[in-house]
Amino acid sequence: MPLLAVAHGSADPRSAAAVSAVFERVRALRPGLDVRVSYLDHVAPSAEEALDELAARGAGEAVVLPALLTAAYHSKVDLPGVLADARERGPWLRVHYARTLGPHPLLTDAVERRLAEAGVRPGPDTALVLASAGSSDPEANATVAAMAAELARRGPWREVVAAYASAAAPGPGEAVAALRGRGASRVAVATYLLAPGFFADRVRARSLEAGAWTVSEALGDAPELARVVLDRYDAAVAAGHAARTG
Repeated sequence: MPLLAVAHGSADPRSAAAVSAVFERVRALRPGLDVRVSYLDHVAPSAEEALDELAARGAGEAVVLPALLTAAYHSKVDLPGVLADARERGPWLRVHYARTLGPHPLLTDAVERRLAEAGVRPGPDTALVLASAGSSDPEANATVAAMAAELARRGPWREVVAAYASAAAPGPGEAVAALRGRGASRVAVATYLLAPGFFADRVRARSLEAGAWTVSEALGDAPELARVVLDRYDAAVAAGHAARTG
């Protein structure tokens, strides 16, 4: 069953390059799986174009995976609307809608990987900011806050807080300043974003301006992401099989 990933898309070419690298890892882990990547905005092919191509090729079923770290407007409204339109154009293509990438325990491992690559280790003198894009959807922001709590449990950090580059508070700079104000001698920032681009640049700039010690890179093609993708794919295939046989 083909896998069609749908990423957000960005005008920054680094973003599409990072997304492509993630799914090259997926192909390497699952040779023979038809893996395709599309985008909601800025980058071709669009999700609509990719679905129409699958239908034109005679595919009977496909798994559509929102390549997003949290479930928010794009996965709850935008993409379901795209799928509904695609069903009207090609009703013979049965789509199995997978869960977003996050939350997933392996994503916490990926965050820790990127921190380690930046030279950051948990310690009682180091506080951590987990910085995401942010959303107007409170459930999405709560998912990031829950990951921050999990990182704190894994510790030992002095303190771990969530921050949001847009749509919610605190921003990354505010979070760094607050932790320094509470006595943290070093504040590291984990960039909880799928790919480099506008929001990753904002997180880095505002965090460093506020006195952050270091900022990790976006998750990009961390090996854990490819494993999450396949977990989501396998779960969607299993759910589709259960629906047919139940």
